[in-house]
Amino acid sequence: MTETLTCLNYINGEWKPARSPATLESRNPANWNEVVATLPRSDAADVEIAVNAAHQAYRTWRLVPAPARAEFIYRIGELLGQKKEELAQLMSREMGKPLTESRGDVQEAIDCAFYYAGEGRRLFGQTTTSELSNKFAMTVRMPIGVCALITPWNFPVAIPCWKALPALVCGNTIIFKPAKDTSACANLLVQIFHEAGLPAGVVNLIHGSGQEVGRALLEHPGIDLVSFTGSSETGAEVASTCGRTHKRVCLEMGGKNAQVVMEDADLELALEGALWGAFGTTGQRCTATSRLILHRDIKAEFTAKLVERTRQLRLGAAIDPQTQIGPLVNPAQLKRVIDYLEVARSEGAKVLIGGEVPKDETLQHGSFFLPTILDGVTPQMRVAREEIFGPVLSLIEVNSFQEAIAVLNDTPYGLSSSIYTRDVNLAFQAMRDIEAGITYINGPTIGAEVHLPFGGVKQTGNGHREAGSTALDIFTEWKTVYVDFSGQLQRAQIDNRS
Repeated sequence: MTETLTCLNYINGEWKPARSPATLESRNPANWNEVVATLPRSDAADVEIAVNAAHQAYRTWRLVPAPARAEFIYRIGELLGQKKEELAQLMSREMGKPLTESRGDVQEAIDCAFYYAGEGRRLFGQTTTSELSNKFAMTVRMPIGVCALITPWNFPVAIPCWKALPALVCGNTIIFKPAKDTSACANLLVQIFHEAGLPAGVVNLIHGSGQEVGRALLEHPGIDLVSFTGSSETGAEVASTCGRTHKRVCLEMGGKNAQVVMEDADLELALEGALWGAFGTTGQRCTATSRLILHRDIKAEFTAKLVERTRQLRLGAAIDPQTQIGPLVNPAQLKRVIDYLEVARSEGAKVLIGGEVPKDETLQHGSFFLPTILDGVTPQMRVAREEIFGPVLSLIEVNSFQEAIAVLNDTPYGLSSSIYTRDVNLAFQAMRDIEAGITYINGPTIGAEVHLPFGGVKQTGNGHREAGSTALDIFTEWKTVYVDFSGQLQRAQIDNRS
């Protein structure tokens, strides 16, 4: 057992308890008896205080020159680097991701900080010609206001930084609502923001449940933008509320990603990709490979290799350097995966390996589930269409490239995609025909680099892209400016040539 941490809200530059004495807990998924942190069960009253603080801070923060705002972001990157191992160790303990992955999560946040620090000098607008004489026209980016950032537990440092850092460099203030399961990671991250010297009220942190804090943020008239990452079901409710309350909304939601392996593929390379794509982060990624579409000519050989390699994967506590597959984040998620295995069996899928809770006594106090491969899956089965969010990989056999693309696209989602082939013509057809926000050629269905757009189509998102320069379009409004120096009334969009 390790010391239980006490989390507080961070409002207007100060660490504060919630108005209510009620608390929630964050537990170690590898040992559910261990309480990692207690956190305030905040409510609408706490949200009200945070919104007021963020509004007050916005009045002056938006006037700070963008390059000066960027210096704070750069400092955050430096501090993240100094505290990388501390954050990674806490992350592995709190949400169960192996240490190598936790370090990568923090590194992504570091990269994000340095990237957006550079964007502070590149918030470009445009100048253009006017249709009238002695008239100048240009566009500029303007901040939006107070942004609510609602983030998940699976990337508890990277995803908040994807949202917070571009929002801040654009001149907005933020209220950060993290997932309960990673409240301690959120506290440490906001401590870093505090150490970077950001003015009071620019960054605010509110702990609590989605039903209480999340709902209060969505309904509050003082929130100008909501950026949400989570399930498509919850995202639909977020979008509905934001539409009714006239808030800008950015949604990053589910995925049912597929890797295609053609008959001419480098099978060893494709095997490494499938293992990492399916079982990295215990399958708890919106970019996880949950469908493996195999050409019939290589299916038997590839499946045999895949099962053998899966059998060798080591389960264990995330803080153990030997662990390759950690636990699921909590018992509710474990039950979800168990229930989907019952669905798979009832639909006629065959369990080649896994499909159950491990019998190892050392794993009995955690939310562990064996890496699982399902064979005989058809595109219409629920396990081929619904997001499981666990270490479950469904094999689907196809006869041709055209069938493979049709099966890949036959899903409500469209986040990440992958095809392994040596045929350059097929690769370019796949780039054109796959319906997804991300396509990998000869790589697994992982996420994006921080300077490239991240997001998807269909029920995966609502058209926005996070990361890269495209994130600036989420957190800024375009303003068109005209300067008429003719000294007389000129009327645009009227027949000026008569």
